[in-house]
Amino acid sequence: MPGEVKPVRWVGSSRRDLKAFPKAVRRDVGQALYAAQRGEDYPSVKALRGFGGRSVLEIVAPYRTDTYRAVYTVRFHDAIYVLHAFQKKSTSGIATSRDDIDLVRQRLAAAERDHRERQTLR
Repeated sequence: MPGEVKPVRWVGSSRRDLKAFPKAVRRDVGQALYAAQRGEDYPSVKALRGFGGRSVLEIVAPYRTDTYRAVYTVRFHDAIYVLHAFQKKSTSGIATSRDDIDLVRQRLAAAERDHRERQTLR
């Protein structure tokens, strides 16, 4: 529904990790997440490869000489789940590391379990 704002749910250490980012990066990520909560697109968001379509998305936030990323899913109709927040460490290429992808997969499974549990409580 237009105007409806979905809640954000944080998985694992994603919230704590995001809070450690520089203030400007936190602001950019926050704006992108707010757009997602409202069902809107945001310019710095792209689909994370390997997750089939646009249900797992990545916010790319360059800052000085670094790049920060936050990964979230819009797979569930009633909430946005933030799965991972990290500083990209690779000095070459744009690919996300295998360790980061594995962590996203684990946390996506945790988000799916959380969502299922919340549905049964209704």
